Formats: sequence, structure tokens, C-alpha cells
Amino acid sequence: MKRISMFAVFALIAALAGGGYWYWQKSGDSEQGRSKDGKGKGKGRGGPIPVNTTNVKRQPMPVVIDAVGTVEPDHSVAVRPQISGVLDAVLFKEGDYVKAGQVLFRIDPRPLRASLAQSQAAVNRDQAQLEQARAQEARLRPLVDKEYITRQEYDVAATQSKSLEASVAANKAVVDQAQLQLAYAEITAPISGRTGSLSVRSGNLVTGGGSGVPLVIINSTRPVLVSISVPQRHLDNVRKYWGTPELKVQIAPSGGGATLAEGDLVFIDNTVNPTTGTILLKARVKNDKEELWPGQFVSARIVQRIEQDALTLPEAAIQPGQEGPFVFIVKDGRAQVRNVEVDRQIGEQVVISKGLKGDEQVVIEVPPTLTAGAQVTMNGASGGKGGERKAGKKGEKGARSKDTQPKEEPGKGAGS
Repeated sequence: MKRISMFAVFALIAALAGGGYWYWQKSGDSEQGRSKDGKGKGKGRGGPIPVNTTNVKRQPMPVVIDAVGTVEPDHSVAVRPQISGVLDAVLFKEGDYVKAGQVLFRIDPRPLRASLAQSQAAVNRDQAQLEQARAQEARLRPLVDKEYITRQEYDVAATQSKSLEASVAANKAVVDQAQLQLAYAEITAPISGRTGSLSVRSGNLVTGGGSGVPLVIINSTRPVLVSISVPQRHLDNVRKYWGTPELKVQIAPSGGGATLAEGDLVFIDNTVNPTTGTILLKARVKNDKEELWPGQFVSARIVQRIEQDALTLPEAAIQPGQEGPFVFIVKDGRAQVRNVEVDRQIGEQVVISKGLKGDEQVVIEVPPTLTAGAQVTMNGASGGKGGERKAGKKGEKGARSKDTQPKEEPGKGAGS
């Protein structure tokens, strides 16, 4: 009985396998039949390729130099004590924005006040002695004229008076110095700017004389400078347009993005760096909102002038090739290859310097199957501008491999 059950199971499996094989064969025969009848032919296979086109535009475009810049403070001061003493108080917080003349530190003024009082007392003493000497000289002057006293006695009195005058003047200078030292007990901000980290806290002994670590560094952040190194080939044009209203410097984040600020070129170095072949430029930016920070790397764009009649195309229309960039143009319903020279790129627009005349219809969002000489139809195009569509994503221009770049038609050069 058990053996009969196993035979039944094997028979069922064999029947299922045979049915599946028969269904697979039947399906294959049906597909072959449809292929022979032409009903299974792919849509558009062997027919015109639909493409999106745009007209070459003539429009004003800036002539720019793109470079990496470094933000620098317009003015930087290392604050150091000018006298020695115990730091009594710190009157700001690290990172605060301070104004010129604002008191930042206070050194214990008591020893300085005592020194000032001592110097003032010496002046008062000498002043009293001077007045007595002058009175003595005045009394002796008529006596020497009448020869009641000798000339030597009068000369001694006159000399004493002049000596005390000098002592009073010297002690007054000491008083002025003591007052100055007392003024140094309050350390004020020499410039307006943003403070850095503190190197010394209150209660510590500080030493004057300009040596040692500064108490704090103040960087002026309104405005700031942006240092830019550009290749020396741009030097002539930069000098030509420097000082004109058109020349501006636009600053953006280093990773790209919208322009943060705009400034003026204020400095061109007097020497080209022979090692790198670059020239150092500096632009001053107001930076009222402190969007730029000293030490920060930024993208700098120097706008030299505006080219009023530039030939432009969307970035997606430019294709990379072994012989340089090229575009597909549509002429008489067929695609043609046209080599071009790209002068510069501004945003998503590319400025063409050579290869186009300005009346061509150029393919954008290039299909991978498009080749030179292929028959095409323009989606929604009616002789030109009606077929213009928004350019595809930036990465689409690289969809065609360099090894599969279509060759130009015979007799069709880059300038045709």
C-alpha cells in the first residue's frame, strides 16, 4: 500500500513538470508568431527619435574670474598690558563685540595712585622752595645794585631759583608719567571688533612691556577683507577694469550657494608669486551681518564686466567628448554634431565662444541612443522657441560615454 502511494506522488510530479514544459513551449511559439507578424515590434524602433530642443540665446552675461578666497579681519589688534600688576577685573565676555574705547580690563590701581600722590607731593615741595628762592632773589637785587652785598651772594640766590625751577619741571613730568601709568590701569579696546578667547583671568599677575601672550585678540569683522589668488593671466584685465563701476567681487559659501556679500577690489599685490604663478588680490566687504568670519574659506567671483551679446546654452546641452565638448543640432530633421568651445559657465548657463552662430536649434536632455545623422522629431517644437524646455539635471550631460561619441558627418566641421 505504501509503495502504491509513492508511485502516485511521483506520477503527479511528472504530470506537473510536463504541463509546465508544454506551457513554456506554447508561450515561446506564440511570441515567435507575434514577432513574425510584426505585432510585437517595439514602439519607435527604427523610427525618428523624439528630442527636446532649445535656441541658442544671445543675452548679457558677466565676464568673471572664479577663485577660492580667505576671509581676513580688516584690522586685528593683540591687547597687552602696558604696566605690571594684578588683573583686578575683566569687563567683557569672550566673543563679545566691543567698541573702540570700551574698558576691557582693570589692573589694581592702588600702587599707581600712591606713586602719583608721592610725585605730586614732590612737586608741591619744590614749588614752595621755588617761591622762597624767587623772593630771596628779588630782595637781593636792589642791594647788589647799591653794592650793599657782593655780586657773588646775588648770583648764588639767582642760581638757587633757577635750580628749583628745573626741579619743579622735572617733578611735574614725573606726575604726568604717574598719571599715565594710572590711566594704563584701565585697558580699553583700541578698535571696534569681535573679541577672541581670554588668555588670562582676573586675579593673575600680568606683566607690562609688550612681551608675552596677549590678554585677548580683537578682530575687526565689520568690514572684512577677502584675500584671493588668481592666475597671472588675468592680471591685465583686472588692472584694466579696477576702479570701474562694473568690477565687483561677489562672495559665496565655499560649498556653493547664493551670494552672501558683495565688495570692492581694494588691493593688487605688487609682485606675482613666481612659485604658483598667481597674483594676490584683496576685496573689502562691509559684512554688516557678520556672515563672513575671519579664517573662513569662501568662493570668490570677480565680475570684470558685462558682455552684452554672449551666446549661451543650458548646461545640459553640452556633451563631453574625446575631442572636447560638443552639441547636437537639428537640421533638416536630422541630428548633427557640432564641436564647441566653452568660454565660461554662469549658474546653469554656458557661454559659447566658438562653434555656433546663434541661429541653431540645439538638443537638450540628449537621449542615449542619439547619434549623428539620426532622424529626429522635436517635441513641441514649431520652428524654434516653442520647443525650448527646461534643461535636465546636471548629471545628464555625462550620460554619453566618451567612447561612444558620434563622429561628425563628412564635411561638417566645428564651425559649419
